Amino acid sequence: MHPDRVDAGIARRWLLQARDALGESREEIDALNVFPVPDGDTGTNMFLTVEAAVGGLADALADDLPVVLKAAARGAFLGARGNSGVIFSQMFRGVADVLAGATTEGPGGPVGPGPAQFAQALQAATRAGYDAVRDPVEGTILTVMRVAADAAVAAAEDGGSLARVVRATVAAADQAVLATREQNPRLARAGVVDAGGRGLAVVLAAMDTAMTGRQASRPAGLRLPGPPPGLSPGEDFVAGGPAYEVMYLLEADEAAVAPLRDALALVGDSLLVVGGDGLWNVHVHVDDVGAALERGIEAGRPFRIRVTHFADQVGATLQPRGGRAVVAGAAGPGLEQLFTQAGARVVSVASGRLAATADVLAAVLDSHAAEVVVLPNHRELVPAAQAAAHEAAEHGVRVAVIPSRAQVQGLAALAVHQPEHGFDADVVAMTTAAGHVREGAVTVAVKQALTTAGVCSPGDVLGAIGGDFVLIGSDLAQVALDVLERMLAVGGELVTVVTGAEVPDGLGERISAQVLAAHPQVDVVCLDGGQRRYPLLLGVE
Repeated sequence: MHPDRVDAGIARRWLLQARDALGESREEIDALNVFPVPDGDTGTNMFLTVEAAVGGLADALADDLPVVLKAAARGAFLGARGNSGVIFSQMFRGVADVLAGATTEGPGGPVGPGPAQFAQALQAATRAGYDAVRDPVEGTILTVMRVAADAAVAAAEDGGSLARVVRATVAAADQAVLATREQNPRLARAGVVDAGGRGLAVVLAAMDTAMTGRQASRPAGLRLPGPPPGLSPGEDFVAGGPAYEVMYLLEADEAAVAPLRDALALVGDSLLVVGGDGLWNVHVHVDDVGAALERGIEAGRPFRIRVTHFADQVGATLQPRGGRAVVAGAAGPGLEQLFTQAGARVVSVASGRLAATADVLAAVLDSHAAEVVVLPNHRELVPAAQAAAHEAAEHGVRVAVIPSRAQVQGLAALAVHQPEHGFDADVVAMTTAAGHVREGAVTVAVKQALTTAGVCSPGDVLGAIGGDFVLIGSDLAQVALDVLERMLAVGGELVTVVTGAEVPDGLGERISAQVLAAHPQVDVVCLDGGQRRYPLLLGVE
């Protein structure tokens, strides 16, 4: 039976699922982006905005729905990117305000909002979205939010459960996205749906997944754009529009905001000024960047200023770039040392300290290389790495993300890295090496749970292959050997054993010796990774 109330756990899962789903859909949504400016970054901007909301969860010290929602809303507001990101951050703020205010105290503790309150929250999101835009246009993210909210209200008034209301919301959003193609002349001309609306539909579908575990399907009828009739493939759909996107946060009194909106409206379009309590997020498309910044200075104190040139979206760099670099995710101090010794720059994928898009981008840009290969080495870092690659392209850096999902895959890829070879050849070789590694791990359960291998209890030793638990045992070494036997059953030439923090002395060597005794034809390498959570990481290639 699905829960009929929104609680802190559902809210967290919603945001995490939305981040991951946008990461997977980012390139598709970017390709749909022809309105208001065909700069191909709507999916990336929405991903970065939701990622910022997830980052805000770190400030939610209490597992309390209002605290979680307000922390996430502030994170989204501060990290909003682009036109779509700013609008979405306001929509999410509307949802957060209603759901947080609908939490009440019951006999057994806090009672979260139900179906009717969820529908009301989507209505608030609709109002917040329209209020954020000076000149609203239909066939956009605004339309999709309004249609989805109307469907939620109808389902709630019909006595639907929370799961049913959410499902009605998702279905209506998908249909509204398809309808945008006929509602917006520019979308009709290009033959595509609205990118922002599609991104919002992905976020709403993530709520359904968070509640029911049901994975969203891609609506039929979506397609990527080709060159519109009468234009060459490289020709801008909106020739003659503003050349720059300007964004900044602004500390200012509320009395200064209305004059600021009026002043910015005279020098640009796609204007958004949102916020409150003395802090505002400003977004505008202009030809005169200086004028946009001067208006902000007149109103208060602008900071976190970001300027994007639509024509080429290539930012200036402080020094010439050259050569090739590798950025790798490392799960522990020993692994960090291994990757560094092999010539890579590292970002953290340690438990509780997973790097974000900004961290990967900083590592890429700080390398001052013209070409960069990124090895995420963690499932959850892959979308962030891909978003960072998109951002790095604006700085003239060519980036390839190899979708390595485990530390052992990254080690294998780095072992064949040849910076003197051509970039494409190097990436192909590294991708092939990572893909040839079957990865496993051994961990210890901290609570009772249902896994793919059965029910585990605290203290049980769990063996995993490819991210799925396959064994439950009581001894680290024996479970590791059993996992390796399964992995070697289909062949293998090299076994890698990476020991974590606080493992018994000599455990890695003991496992290595037993593997060699049973499989004398394979080579075995034992490394000290120092990672937490997983005492043993295993690889077979």
